[in-house]
Amino acid sequence: MTDVTSPGCEVTPLVADPLTVQAAVELAAMFKALSDPVRLRLLSLVASHAGGEACVCDISAGFEVSQPTISHHLKVLREAGLLSSQRRGSWVYYRIEPAALAQLSRLLDIPVPASTVNR
Repeated sequence: MTDVTSPGCEVTPLVADPLTVQAAVELAAMFKALSDPVRLRLLSLVASHAGGEACVCDISAGFEVSQPTISHHLKVLREAGLLSSQRRGSWVYYRIEPAALAQLSRLLDIPVPASTVNR
């Protein structure tokens, strides 16, 4: 997968300009990774951890899946560019990738007309 922070992949809100093919492919991979409830919770756990970084040992409790499955989900998030990781001794620490989240935020920065709220 291409680096999500590459200069050729500038993302603007959907209502401003259409996505390029490259941006659509990269963003689709991020959304696909986030479409799983376990991965979405894992990303939330890492993001809400002090400093936006968490050891896999700190975030794997509370899931009804095995440790290898948690590791697989974290790998998917990492490959989608949403997380980075660093091994420290026997543990792997995961950190949010702010540039990837900023891309998603810019893409979804769509004004919602007041008439469509509370339908």
